[in-house]
Order: sequence, then structure tokens, then C-alpha cells
Amino acid sequence: MIKFYYHPSPNPLKVALFFEEAGLPYELMPVDTRKGEQHSPEFLKINPNAKTPAIVDGDVTVFDSNAILLYLAEKTGQFLPENTPAARGQMLSWLMFVATGIGPYSGQAVHFKHFAPEPKEYAVNRYTFEAERHFKLLDAQLAKHRYMLGDTYTLVDMAVWGWARALPRVLGAETWASLPNLKRHLDEINARPAAQRAEALQTRFTFKTEIDADARKQLFPQNARLAG
Repeated sequence: MIKFYYHPSPNPLKVALFFEEAGLPYELMPVDTRKGEQHSPEFLKINPNAKTPAIVDGDVTVFDSNAILLYLAEKTGQFLPENTPAARGQMLSWLMFVATGIGPYSGQAVHFKHFAPEPKEYAVNRYTFEAERHFKLLDAQLAKHRYMLGDTYTLVDMAVWGWARALPRVLGAETWASLPNLKRHLDEINARPAAQRAEALQTRFTFKTEIDADARKQLFPQNARLAG
């Protein structure tokens, strides 16, 4: 059975959605990042980058959420587009767009809006601008298609869902007014039983929720350099 290293945050939720949609058996392995469990020697053997999600499938280890989605889709043959070079090109392009644009800019927007010390106006402006620009590109794509790659629900939609559900925290709930197609896409996926099961996973374990001094130390180890 695949071991799935999980924390209830956007990137692991993409993978949880795939497991639930595919009906693929897995063992949930909680990693409490606010307690620093991602820095344990045992977890670093699985993901040297100290982030969730990761999976161990027998003698195969995969980390990074979009790499895991692609691995699971190819393993199961599910939620892939038509097997043509053109369709695969679109799949890889949008999948990597989420990985290199949506995720990083959204994550940095959240960091500078909610956690960084002052002064931070320049950083908040930069990252919220780029996050919104990237989300608008998703919205434009979804204005042309029901799903990201056309009429078929694929792993790319799961990748988008993971971050779209966090958009109110990234940019503010009022941003939905300018992203109607993305909102329609999110609502449709939210209504799927698999998405509801993926969301419910967070209730299976008690994760630390407060951002106290120790949590900041675990989540933002770079701050140690500021202390001299």
C-alpha cells in the first residue's frame, strides 16, 4: 500500500483528491509541519526538501505534489488526457504552470500578507500581483473549456483545485468576482464526493494550528539568520 505523507495544506490536498478519485488504497502518514516533523531525519530520507506531500510506493519514492500527481496518473492510467503529443504537451504545460507559478506566488503572497514582519508593502504588492495574474490565466483557460484541458476532468484540474480553494486567504474572497470561470470550476470539483473525502482527511488527526514562536522557527528557519 502506498504511504502518503500528508499535512492539510494545498499541495497535499491535490494528491489526496487524486487518491480519492482513483479509489487507490493508501496509508495516511501525518506530518505536523508546525511541530517541525518535516525536519526529522526519517522524513528527510523521503523528501530532502522537508516539505509535504511525499509518497512511498514500495521501492519508489516521489516528492513534490505535481510530480506525485503525474506518477499516480501514469501508474493507474487514470485522469490523463488523450494520448497524443499535443494533449500531453498541454497537460505538462499547465501542470508545470501550477507548480512553478500558482503555488510559489500564492505561497509567498500568504507569507508576506500574514506572517512577515514590517516593512512588507513592496513584497505584498509583488506577490499578490503575480498570484492574481496567474489565477487570471487559469480563469481565461476555463472560459474556453469546462476543465483545464477541455471537456475531460484530469490531474491538472486536481492541481488547480488544491490552490483555488485557498484563494480567499491568498488574495481575499472579493477576488472571486474577477475570476468567475475559476470559481465555477472550484464549485464543481467541491461538489464531487472525492473532494469532500479529501477535505475530511484533516479531521483524522490533530494538527497544531497556532503559529507560536516554535511554529515560526519550524516553518521559517531562515529567520535564524536575522537573529545573528
